[in-house]
Amino acid sequence: MNNFEFFSPTKVIFGKGVEEKVGAELKAWGATKVLIHFGGGSVIRSGLMARVEASLNEAGLPFVSLGGALPNPRLSLVYEGIELCRKEGVDFVLAIGGGSAVDSAKGIAQGVPYDGDVWDFYSGKAPTTALPHANIITLAATGSETSNSNVITKEEGMLKRGCNTDWNRPRFTLMNPELLYTLPPYQTSCGVVDILMHTFERYLSPNTGDVSEVTDRIAEAIMRTVIQYGPVCLEKPDDYTARSEVMWAGSISHNHMTGLGRKTDWASHQMEHELGGMYDVAHGAGLAAVWGSWARYVCDEDVMRFARFAVNVWGLNMNYDDPKETALAGIVAAEDFFRKMEMPVSIGEMLPDVTITDETIEELAVKCTFFGKRTIGGMKRLGKEDIMAILKAAL
Repeated sequence: MNNFEFFSPTKVIFGKGVEEKVGAELKAWGATKVLIHFGGGSVIRSGLMARVEASLNEAGLPFVSLGGALPNPRLSLVYEGIELCRKEGVDFVLAIGGGSAVDSAKGIAQGVPYDGDVWDFYSGKAPTTALPHANIITLAATGSETSNSNVITKEEGMLKRGCNTDWNRPRFTLMNPELLYTLPPYQTSCGVVDILMHTFERYLSPNTGDVSEVTDRIAEAIMRTVIQYGPVCLEKPDDYTARSEVMWAGSISHNHMTGLGRKTDWASHQMEHELGGMYDVAHGAGLAAVWGSWARYVCDEDVMRFARFAVNVWGLNMNYDDPKETALAGIVAAEDFFRKMEMPVSIGEMLPDVTITDETIEELAVKCTFFGKRTIGGMKRLGKEDIMAILKAAL
């Protein structure tokens, strides 16, 4: 097993009705004035916002609110949140919603104490402090509720960039699976794919010769659990057990536990970021659209790893005479699952009305390499030409 450090300090409060504890929890963490940051009107229509506000009022905590967080959260709203927090003397940021609201809230928290442009942190500069922040999750997907990551889209150039720092670690998360009951099926499916992909990116990584069996078995358990319960969430949206299993899997999949002691890949995520920035597609859908082409492109780098994925995750039989046949069958099984969740398995399925030219593919690849400054991937290092080949195959 490779050396690693594991740091996951977020307090998880899980179960029915836990959102009503938010005022007392914020008070215990020393908050004196709170920004409530959220996405659309569903948080208000469902009555969740009213319950949160009542809890803060009961705790004697003043607050201000900022809605409007979108999928692929925008830098302009982060700027707005930073100015609002400074003006109102906010010292704690609370996100309510899915990964977009949480990521946007993290950006705001980074920017308030920083004298420069918060986009610096998405261009390679590391934050040195941030306001404390927490969240109430209404979508099982990104794992941002416990992770050190967030992703923001800059409208100028439609650049989608991530920032990984322990300052992104929330102080606490309140996770009530009942809040997922009213999710549209498409959002549920995107979330399920995102959870799986966070685990795929860690599990389908280069074999360095060091065994990490505990980590692999945790990852396999997460994947099998999501594969079992994801379809149930579509068939029975108010199934508490299914929502609970998927919700908790989402956090574990992205708090780094499923990749400890292993190298990781993340090429599919990096390519999707460019598709998301250019076309504003849902993150889970974009991942499903490119993953199969990436997997086939890199499979020969470690056929036995992909074969193990097929056997231990999808329950397929090993062909010892031709392990690659097993490996490719595992890729097909993953794509079949995506289809079962009504997700696209190609860019053409995802964007049927968009004509994507060779010039567009090249632009996406150039942006993905940060204009020639990097390669991506762990299973196989990918440069511009490799990325273009994968995206063309994904069309």
